[in-house]
Amino acid sequence: MSETRHTKVLIIGSGPAGYTAGVYASRAMLEPILVQGIEPGGQLTTTTEVENWPGYSEIQGPDLMVNMEKHARDMGTEIIGDIITSLDTSARPFKAQGDSGTVYTADAVILATGARAKWLGLESEEKFKGFGVSACATCDGFFYRGQEIVVVGGGNTAVEEALFLTNFASKVTLVHRRDELRSEKILEDRLMKNEKIEPLWFHEIDEVYGSEDPKGVEGVKVRHTKTGEITDLPCKGVFIAIGHAPANELVKDVLDTHMGGYVVTKPDSTETSIPGIFAAGDLTDHKYRQAVTSAGMGCMAALEAERFLAEED
Repeated sequence: MSETRHTKVLIIGSGPAGYTAGVYASRAMLEPILVQGIEPGGQLTTTTEVENWPGYSEIQGPDLMVNMEKHARDMGTEIIGDIITSLDTSARPFKAQGDSGTVYTADAVILATGARAKWLGLESEEKFKGFGVSACATCDGFFYRGQEIVVVGGGNTAVEEALFLTNFASKVTLVHRRDELRSEKILEDRLMKNEKIEPLWFHEIDEVYGSEDPKGVEGVKVRHTKTGEITDLPCKGVFIAIGHAPANELVKDVLDTHMGGYVVTKPDSTETSIPGIFAAGDLTDHKYRQAVTSAGMGCMAALEAERFLAEED
């Protein structure tokens, strides 16, 4: 028999936005419930050194999220390891269905579901996912010690992954469809100075190929974006780092979205198109996408939820 839990504020998601919302909602005596989702801690759990979190010149991503979870829990947030599979926003209290069978009802909801890695969409990429194709260097880099690796992308994520992978790989080739990076200058400088990394400009992945038994990547075919010429590039691992897409599955059909699915919020606010539903972090942020801005939005969402509930009462 399924259980029904009611809370004044339900927080869905457990990255910097979700945990910060939990801290502030708890301080407001709202006794929030936070449902962690499929990846507790969010994207920072698959990051190594974080150098831009105020108060730490350097901290490991997983350690930062453990600290944030403990902070939220210590403040009074009830943290539950469940996954929300559907959200009914048609009436208050809002109703969220948990994968565990538990139904969560809430007077206000804070969405902090974050974003997840984008893929190239190639059939051969799909075939070798988990067998040499990955979107997480910190998860899988260890398996490619002494091997040649390809990283695809040109932003911060791609450069960070390439730099991290030099800890294991004999060589890292960064495949980018343009001839300049979109990453922060400090990261670009580090990449250009690293002798293990070789940028391959004006190229994109055409096909991933490998063996069947045992299943594994043996190389990629890359296409020149101007000439169309195909080049064979032997490697044992392919890391896709072309950005992230908002995890909007729960609300994409009921909330206003833009810029490829990011939830629209009112100016200088976390309010969405449905009163009582607030959104924070990478689910809404197509511009900054930083842990610290996500945390700031989590704070805003909790304060706005508190104000909304007070006005309703």
